Amino acid sequence: MTSLQVDKHDRNEAAGSAAGADEGYHRGLGARQIQMIAIGGAIGTGLFLGAGKAIAKAGPSLILAYAIAGLVIFFIMRALGELLMYRPVSGSFSEYAREFVGPFAGFVTGWTYWLFWVVTGITEVTAAAQYMSFWTHDSFPQWAYALIFTVILYGANLISVKLFGELEFWFSMVKVTAIVGMILICAGILTVGFSDAAATASVSNLWSDRGFFPHGIGNTLMTLQIVMFAFLAVELVGVTAGESKDPEKTLPKAINTVPWRIAVFYVGALIMILSVIPWSNFQPGVSPFVLAFEKMGLGVGAAIVNFVVLTAALSSCNSGMYSTGRMLRDLALNGQGPKVFTKLTKNGTPLVGTTVSAALMLVGVWINYVAPGKAFDYVVSFATISGMWAWIMILVCQIRYRAKSDRGELPKSSFRAPGAPFSSWFALLFIGMVIVMMGVDKDARISLYCAPLWGVILGVSYLVLKRRNPQGAAFIKR
Repeated sequence: MTSLQVDKHDRNEAAGSAAGADEGYHRGLGARQIQMIAIGGAIGTGLFLGAGKAIAKAGPSLILAYAIAGLVIFFIMRALGELLMYRPVSGSFSEYAREFVGPFAGFVTGWTYWLFWVVTGITEVTAAAQYMSFWTHDSFPQWAYALIFTVILYGANLISVKLFGELEFWFSMVKVTAIVGMILICAGILTVGFSDAAATASVSNLWSDRGFFPHGIGNTLMTLQIVMFAFLAVELVGVTAGESKDPEKTLPKAINTVPWRIAVFYVGALIMILSVIPWSNFQPGVSPFVLAFEKMGLGVGAAIVNFVVLTAALSSCNSGMYSTGRMLRDLALNGQGPKVFTKLTKNGTPLVGTTVSAALMLVGVWINYVAPGKAFDYVVSFATISGMWAWIMILVCQIRYRAKSDRGELPKSSFRAPGAPFSSWFALLFIGMVIVMMGVDKDARISLYCAPLWGVILGVSYLVLKRRNPQGAAFIKR
């Protein structure tokens, strides 16, 4: 890269309204917290609860689906890592979309990712309230639990980013401990032979009942949408870039742990569970972890798993509180959202954006309480497609950035994605296949209907904002 090109890049970056998008944030997230946020982002209710439906549909071949999808997730995260080391900013996805695709792409990405977390927060805080009924048996109203959880997490996110990181650290620790414990128990049953499940426990359970693909490869492909949904939020580590104490060291280290995280927590856990408990025992709506504990004769299993899924739900809602405020502030700093969202507390947290998002989460809980029905389910189904939009933009931006850096127009990242741009193209094609599968599946198709409607809303909003300020930096491609 020539000195002239470097100077031009520096001037453009300084001139861009987002050059200081993370200005004012406190870098309070250490390596320990970043690592656990990265780990926790890959473990959620999609694994603890959703895997039961996927096992019933695909059998042992679900292991292969998680392994392939995990490879794609690694490509996505390495693409994100390359962008983060080029320029670590708090509003990462929308900021990169704004720079490498255009202002409208940044606008759509920022607002879509915000909506994704608001919707996810609504569902998770409601789920957390429902999980509490396991112990209270409806003696305490569900809406009250939802209110309590929302207020606590909202307060924690306003106090400091360090407290958010600490909460996420312990939430993730509970999930990790539960999975590792399950793997060790299964290993003990397979080798030593204790518990009620020892008589049928065998690695041959992975292929002895109608083979590895008991319902055919087609059904395995249909589970990819469930698998990808389980991985949503793994990209959250990118939003922490502006508040990491040492992003050049902590973020690459966290991203490089993706392969072993997926290998242990998804592939490893499923191999062990399906070896101990034949896959035909699992059914939709039943947590594979709960069923495994029951088959092993461990009566406390249901209570343990209920506590873990409660933790997973609160962890997801906590992440939603964190990311929504940052996304709204990034949009506001770039002139693509109300300026009031730029305000920070003395502790460096986005007060207004977090408050508005938390308020919307409470409205969603209220709607779910007074009118639970299809309309709410349709909104929830949008979470999958909106989450994958962030992945698509990460890959597109990395492909364009790599091309520019290879031509010497931009400085090369210190953390280059292996196999790029081919690995990024492969990941894009894989996501495209998953979207096609969603269109084929009648239960998931509704999310594809929601996407165009949301696109129209964003398109009209963008045109209105641009008409008010046509020469604004937010609407001019750099």
